[in-house]
Formats: sequence, structure tokens, C-alpha cells
Amino acid sequence: MAVCGSRTSHIGHFVGNITARRLQYGLSMNCTVSYNKRGFEKVRKINRSLRNKGHPNNMLFQYFTTHVTKRWADPKSYIGFESEGLHNLSPACFSSGTASAPGVSSDNAKGEEQVANTAVDSSEAKIPLKLNSGSFYLPHPAKAKTGGEDAHFMCTLTQAIGVADGVGGWADLGIDAGLYARELMSNSLAAIQEEPKGSIDLIRALDKAYVRTKAKGSSTACIVALTDEGLYAVNLGDSGFMLVRHGYAAFKSPAQQHGFNFPYQLDCNNAGDSPSSAMVFKIAVAPGDVLIAGTDGLFDNLYDEDIKGVVLQSVEAGLGPQMTAQRIAELAQQRAMDPKKSSPFSDGAQEAGFEYHGGKLDDITVVVSYVTNNENS
Repeated sequence: MAVCGSRTSHIGHFVGNITARRLQYGLSMNCTVSYNKRGFEKVRKINRSLRNKGHPNNMLFQYFTTHVTKRWADPKSYIGFESEGLHNLSPACFSSGTASAPGVSSDNAKGEEQVANTAVDSSEAKIPLKLNSGSFYLPHPAKAKTGGEDAHFMCTLTQAIGVADGVGGWADLGIDAGLYARELMSNSLAAIQEEPKGSIDLIRALDKAYVRTKAKGSSTACIVALTDEGLYAVNLGDSGFMLVRHGYAAFKSPAQQHGFNFPYQLDCNNAGDSPSSAMVFKIAVAPGDVLIAGTDGLFDNLYDEDIKGVVLQSVEAGLGPQMTAQRIAELAQQRAMDPKKSSPFSDGAQEAGFEYHGGKLDDITVVVSYVTNNENS
């Protein structure tokens, strides 16, 4: 999402300037795909509803073009392309379209492995685990017709999930970066499925996906897999994930940015960052842990306290991961449309010297995974 503009406190120019940052760096499978028209119709209705209600700051609607997750279907694998969607996984795979973490140095930008201090009870350490995952997506209204730029996948076969955020500034060049993000996630899923069982290498998988992706555009990428040793994750850019345990935020991946709203990104011209620049994490987990992954539409609008609060309420109410993802996404969109309430994005903007208040309207992708005991599932 990018519009050229000069640095100024005027909101219209400000938005143009900060969104341009997302593009400037990018400029220098075993899945079948199906198209779901009903999803697009839902988004069109949402778009009309939002426009009818109006928004206190029309500049956000005009300039913050975004990322929509799309949904692709297959009984084994999903590669998503639908404008609004909730997805729950059991049998196989689905693919669709920031504060520093505790115990993790935020200057880790070259693929160095970080081991998070999230110790679990020794009696739980060897329990076979699995991820029970669901997702929900809310697009930016202005991107409903084109489908947006977010993408994600979930796969029970490989116990992996991933999210990507196509850089919307390419739209100024007539390029839909959502195509790049979706192809990148599709290729990531395929590459993970090619990895040797028991010795998955996510950097290698991401590198394969990057090389195989031929669409124009650029994107962030975050992939998390459950292994015998715990969670294994790679993250490049300002998408990310957090882990909630016993009502506390046990871990959160730091965002990788060259500057405010200027994230690390993989791009079609090999002029951006490389997969080897992704941060790598290994995190011990236990039954009852909740993993939340999302694009910046989530983390720019909700604080950690907001997210873990929704998780706590959802778990106590006995809701599954799909409904939890929906509740988180809906709260993030609510905050995105509030021009007065503080947000992580407005905090970052002010720290960078911009006058900005409220949330940031954007595509919002949320993937929630419950860590469960595989023996009892």
C-alpha cells in the first residue's frame, strides 16, 4: 500500500509518505485452487456497509489500500482466495490468501536462531502435541473488488501455518501484490511438504518458495511449524505471531523493519531482503498454549493485552480456534476504524515523528492454533 508524498504532519500527505515506505525497497504444490464467488459478495456487502456508515477520516479509506486473504479449496490443501473467511482445519491443509519478544534480541536480522525462554513443566515436555487451527480474514473495504494482498495457509499434515502480506504500493504500478503473496504461500506449503519428515528446515523451505515465486510484487512472510522439539518459526517483515500461555503473552516475534512502516520483504526483482534475513525461533510449548499468527493489520491495531484478553474469553467460553480468530479479527477491524483510540501503529508513527492518531485500516488476517495433546485428539 503506497502513495507518494512528502513528510508532513498533514494526515493525507502523512499517509502517502508512510505507505510509500512499504514499496520503496521492493522496487530497487500439492494444492489445487478454486475460486469462491460467495466470499467476494460478502466483501462487497461489507464495503457498501462501511461506506454507507462513513468514516471520520476519509483519508484512511482513500490511501490505506491493503491485503485481503483469499481462499482456495482442496480436501487436503487450501491456498486461500476469499475476501472474508473463517476456516477450521482438521484433515489436511489450507492456504489463503511490535514490541521485542521477551528473551529475544530485536537485532537478529540474519537468520540466527533464537531460543525463547518459555519453559514448560517437565512432565509435559515429551507429550505428543498437535495444532488445531482456524483462521479468519477481514479485508480492507477498498480492496474488495481486487481481492487484496494478504495470504495464509494452514496444514495439519505438516503441522504448519503461514501468513504473508503483499505490499500494496505495487498497485500504483498496476501490479497486484496479492498475487505474489498468494503464490509465495502456495509455494511455501509445497516446499514444507517436500521437507524430510522429522528434519524440517523452514529457511530452506522459504528460500525454495521465494525462488519459485514468479508473480510481480513483494511480501512479508511468517511460517510456524510444530516439531518434536516445540514451535519452530521463521519471520521476515512485520507479520508475526505470539504465544499465549495461562493468560499471559509468553512470547511475541519482533517486527523486522528498515524504518517505520518499511518492513523487510521478499520481492520479485531480487532487490529486497533474502529469506536468510528472516529471524528464526524455537519455542517450547505445552498443551493449552494458544498460537496467534497474523499480518500487520492485526498487530498494528491491537496491543498484546487486547489479543490475550480475547483468547482468554474465548477459551473460557469453550470456543474453537476459528471463532477465536474471528473475534480477534473483528476487534482489530473495530480498532482500525477508530480515529481516536491509541493503537500500536499510532504509537509507532508518533515515535517516528509523525502526528497520527487512531488505528490503521488494513486487511486483517488472523490464524489461531490451539496446542493440544495428540494422544487425546
